[in-house]
Amino acid sequence: MTKNHCYNLGLLFYDVAEKNSQHIALKYPSGKNFTYKELDNSSNQIARYLQQLGIEKGDVIGIFNNKTVAGYALMLACLKVGAVYANFDNTSPWLRVSKMLENCKPKVIFNDFNLSPFANEINQNLNFKIVNLHAEEFMVTCNNFDPTNLSETASIHGGDPAYIMFTSGSTGFPKGAVMSHNNVLNFISWGQATFSVTSSDVFTNVNPIYFDNSVFDFYTSLYSGACLVPFSSDVVADSVQLVKTVNAMACTIWFSVPSLLVYLLTTRALKTTDFSSLTRISFGGEGFPKTKLKQLFDLFGNRIKLFNVYGPTECTCICSSYVISDKDFDSLNELAPLGNIAPNFGYEILPVSDQDIKFGELGLTGPNVGLGYYNDEERSQIAFVQNPNKLYSERMYKTGDLVEKREDGYLYFRGRIGNQIKHMGYRIELEEIEAGINSLKYINESGVVYKKITADLGQIVAYVSVNRPKNESEIESDLRALLPLYMMPKKILVLEALPKNRNGKIDRNQLKEIN
Repeated sequence: MTKNHCYNLGLLFYDVAEKNSQHIALKYPSGKNFTYKELDNSSNQIARYLQQLGIEKGDVIGIFNNKTVAGYALMLACLKVGAVYANFDNTSPWLRVSKMLENCKPKVIFNDFNLSPFANEINQNLNFKIVNLHAEEFMVTCNNFDPTNLSETASIHGGDPAYIMFTSGSTGFPKGAVMSHNNVLNFISWGQATFSVTSSDVFTNVNPIYFDNSVFDFYTSLYSGACLVPFSSDVVADSVQLVKTVNAMACTIWFSVPSLLVYLLTTRALKTTDFSSLTRISFGGEGFPKTKLKQLFDLFGNRIKLFNVYGPTECTCICSSYVISDKDFDSLNELAPLGNIAPNFGYEILPVSDQDIKFGELGLTGPNVGLGYYNDEERSQIAFVQNPNKLYSERMYKTGDLVEKREDGYLYFRGRIGNQIKHMGYRIELEEIEAGINSLKYINESGVVYKKITADLGQIVAYVSVNRPKNESEIESDLRALLPLYMMPKKILVLEALPKNRNGKIDRNQLKEIN
């Protein structure tokens, strides 16, 4: 941060936009570019539109975000008036989206797509106001507003919430993690220092905007005067086109889940001459299989720095980083280390056994720990707790991740407590999948397990018993209407009855033995 008065994200963006007014902020593969001045002016006009609608500090705004300039400008507008934005997945089943909307009850829902997702369902069931960002009425109204900075932005303080990011919940009800302006300001400072970001950098935004990894893309780029390249889901799904676009746009910084990089490797879309402008590749959200990571390192390790990063949604996206080197491939049977916890974090290892105090659940403390779960005090109190090792008040987020601290000083991921997994870059509660399955009327009971294929890879397998004839393909078809693709089981097996333990509960250890 360059000025002492930048104690909220709105004021900081005014400062960045002023210093980089003619720099390209958003660079689209279609050829359209938008400068910082244009983006800043547009967000100011949308901010005044929000005020006209009666939006006040602390109100929630829902966004079906398609990565258009209006979508990004709306996020900035919310930050400038103190509204709390939440981006939603337009491809998720309605039942899941409706739970999120009912939880945060947005004052207005903005649509950034040509066709408004779930418009009929919202009007019939929830009756929220929907505004189309591309409707002529909206655009004409905004264009008539004053594009200069808003004086009201100064009233927002660092502890005010900035956004809500929804994650999987064990009860079948997604959790909305709330991040403050201070959380994100600290995150931006860390990102700039860790990745040596300058205004000359060009960031990829391959991550869906409703997904936690996009926090790094959006904030680290646009709050550094750098350029952000939005990638559509169609381009990301096409490995050849994705690589061609990264090359053509001369991107310098990449961040994604390992699965996307593995996809590029397995489809043979990458050559040593590709990614010629990239100098940093960062990946996180799940473990990167060492054999595939070595392929990536062999391709680019001599000229691109590879970062393994880790962090929960509840603590502003990333809390640690580690630079990959040759020595990490001495053993291919374990994941790369998580590295050191970021300087703006504290941490504790909560031992699972008195015999080993260097192995246990990772608890995070410090200025990046979020505000809790929106409208969910019960689950907030379970996850956000008092640090048991301190004699003064200090909030800690219990990650549920088991880690080990070794003699090299680094933390290593060793698994999950309970039934939460990392799969395809998403943090998933297996109970949420079970809740979806159990909502089908012909299901008697279900058990979902995560079967390891290798030390680094696994698949979701569901076991069910039914009360009328149903085959696996029929169940899968019905389940697709309830769960997003990344939560869909790889296999669904129908059993007469599910095995039980002595307490009468479903025995998931026995389920894992059934093929």
